[in-house]
Amino acid sequence: MTDRRGFVRLTAAAATASLAAACKPLLLDISRVNDWVGEKLLYSPSRLAREYPVSERTARVPSYFISRTVPMLQDPAAWRLRVGGLVRRPLELSIDDLMRMPRTTYTVKHHCVEGWSAVSTWHGVPVSAVAERCELLPAARYAHFVSFDSDYSNGWDLASAMHPQTILAYGMNDNPLPIAHGAPLRLYAPTKLGYKMTKYLLSLTFTDKRPGGFWEDQGYPWFAGV
Repeated sequence: MTDRRGFVRLTAAAATASLAAACKPLLLDISRVNDWVGEKLLYSPSRLAREYPVSERTARVPSYFISRTVPMLQDPAAWRLRVGGLVRRPLELSIDDLMRMPRTTYTVKHHCVEGWSAVSTWHGVPVSAVAERCELLPAARYAHFVSFDSDYSNGWDLASAMHPQTILAYGMNDNPLPIAHGAPLRLYAPTKLGYKMTKYLLSLTFTDKRPGGFWEDQGYPWFAGV
C-alpha cells in the first residue's frame, strides 16, 4: 500500500513549522490559480486520454486508502450507490443496476501525485449515463463523491464529471474490482490525478456549490487535471 499519510508527514518534516505556516496562504493561492487555469483555459471536454494495448498493463499497481485497515463493507449485498442532490429522480443503484447500464472499457495510464504511473484496464458506467438517468437539474454545477473509507471525498466540476472517460468502475483488468482498489465501486478518469478518483463509493451528490475534498482541503490542487 502506498502510505499517503506518511508522504504528507515526510513533506511536512522538510520545513520548520513557522515556515510552513508562513508559506501556506501563498501555496493555497497558487493552487487556486492553477485550478482556474486548468478548469477554464486548458480543459477540453472532447480531449481523450491515450489508450494502450492490453499487453502494456502494469503487473502490480499500488493501492492506498486512508483508513487504518482495508475498508470493507459489513454486508456487501446491501450496498447501494446513493445518487441525489440537484436531480429530479434520486437513485439507489446496486452493482447489478450499474452493470445493466451502458458500459465503458478502456486501458489507460494512471498518474499518481507521488510520481508513479501504471497502465490498467477499467470497466464501468459513465457518470454521464447516471446523470441522465437521475435527470440532472440545470442548476447543477458540481459533483461530490463520498466514500466509506473514513469519509474520504472529492469534489469535481460538472464538465469533468461528464467527460466520456469519467466512469464509475466496477471492474479492473477483466475482473471484478479488487477490494484493494476500491470495491465495490470507485470513480475513475484518466484525465485526473489519482487522488481525485474516490474509491469505496457510497454516494454521488450533484450540487451548485463547489465541494471540497480530503486532500484538496489540505492544499492539494482541486482540479488536478493531467
